[in-house]
Formats: sequence, C-alpha cells, structure tokens
Amino acid sequence: MPDVQSKPITFSASDGWPLAGDLFIGPAPRIAVMISAGTGFPRRFYRHLAGYLANQGAVVLTYDYRGIGDSVNGPLKGSSIELPDWGRHDMTAGIETLERAAPGLPITHIGHSVGGHFLGLMPNHHKIARNAFLAVSSGYFGHHALRNRPLELFFWWGLGSYSLMRHGYIKPVGGWRGEALPPRVFKTWRKWSHRQKYFLPDLCAALAPQHYEAVRSPIRSWVFSDDPIATPKANEVLLEAYPNAPKSLTVTSPQDLNVKRIGHEGAFKPECAPLWSEVYEWLADRTKKGGASA
Repeated sequence: MPDVQSKPITFSASDGWPLAGDLFIGPAPRIAVMISAGTGFPRRFYRHLAGYLANQGAVVLTYDYRGIGDSVNGPLKGSSIELPDWGRHDMTAGIETLERAAPGLPITHIGHSVGGHFLGLMPNHHKIARNAFLAVSSGYFGHHALRNRPLELFFWWGLGSYSLMRHGYIKPVGGWRGEALPPRVFKTWRKWSHRQKYFLPDLCAALAPQHYEAVRSPIRSWVFSDDPIATPKANEVLLEAYPNAPKSLTVTSPQDLNVKRIGHEGAFKPECAPLWSEVYEWLADRTKKGGASA
C-alpha cells in the first residue's frame, strides 16, 4: 500500500525484556491499534491486516511476544518465560509504545486467540478504548469441535511431550506449524486446556495480581463457523473472565466472506479482507460517538 509507512522497532517490556515490533502508519490516522498475536504466530503473520488498517487511518503496532519470532533472547531450552508474561509485561509495554507513537489518538486493540486472554493482567488496560477479539476462546479441548480433539490430545501428550524430552522446548516439527514455544509456556497452556474453566480458577492464585473485574472497555468478539477451536461455547467461557466489560458476539461463516475457509487463523489472510472493514469501523466508532457501548 503506497500510502502506508512501516518500520521495524524495538522496545522493552515492563520488566526490561527486549521486544521486536513493527509500526504501520497511514494517512491522517484517527485511531491507534495494537495487534496481539495468537500462540506461536509471529508478528509478520498480521502484516496484511496491519497495512490495511493503516491505510484506513490508523497507527498500528504488531509485535512478537518474548520467546517468539524476533523477540527470542537466548535459548528456549530451560527458558523461564511463563505464558502470563505475554500479558503482564509484553502487552503492557505494547500499549505504552503505541501511545508514544500515536500521541493523542484513541488506543484500540485486536487480539487473536491468546491475544485476547490477558487484558486483565495489564495494569494499563484502562488505556484501551475498544477490543476486537478474533477467534478468541478458552483452550479447553472439551469445548472444541469433536473432530479436533484427538489432534489436540496428540499435541499435548504425544508431540509436545516428546519435543520437551528431546529438545527441552516445543520445536516446530511433526505437526506443530507455529513458532517454537518456551517449555513453561507450553506446560501452562496444556494445564489450562484440560480444565473446563481454563485459567479462571487461577485468577485469585497463580495469576494474581490481576485486574479482570476492572476491565470495562467494550469487547466485540468474532468467531467463525468453521473454526474448530474458538467455538461459541469456548468463546463464552473465555469472556467470563471479563464480567464487567460490555461484550457482543458475531458469528461469521466462510460464505459471508465468499471464501472456502476461515478456520482459526484465516481471518488475517488477505482473502478475508471484507471482514477487516467491519473490524476497523467498529474500533473507530468510539472516536466518532464518544464511547458508545458494544
């Protein structure tokens, strides 16, 4: 997109961990958007959406969580990175970085999958005006599509266990197509994904301090009819973590976008661009209507 400028940046998480990101700046921006990735997705996966949003009138930040993509800092074997670090430290720093890059603009947020899980771990969550959740849900395998459950159990206890034993982390081989994962990230994800309430039982213990009840920025959640993971039931359980935030749900099918498949990650591919306009207009609505509810 000729009117969009993109540049790589580095910034420090709230605990000092160096993170890699990209800023996309378009003409006459009206809002700022942080895109938080799904588990194992590098920031480059979101570049097409980021470019589109920037061209519509946004300053957009994409970034790699610690231990992912260009935010790897040292060997993953024996890494002390914990899954909640992505929210408590990395997402928090992303908002501060975006605020400095787009002074005076309303800050909004797009979360993909795990990118919607950790608003309540961010002490600065109140700086976010609106949240668009795409394919965000509980990871509990029992709320996922029946056909997907054998694959998930194999990942947790077959491929994952072998990779931990053989390599000391989750290596992207044998069916895992995402980025390599730190060992503690995988173990926590596996633990939560075997509980019907996912991480909710940990809110008052392992995840403390947390601010989930204080999150009041509107959340609009998009799930996709052919996504075997972010089913409406799994989405419902995840959204229970935000009891005081205005919430709405949109179920979109491939036919709605005139594509063959959306699944868990297809919403970010160029063929699903018709969805992007809907997402952008919803995020920008707060600036036009002074904070309309979801």
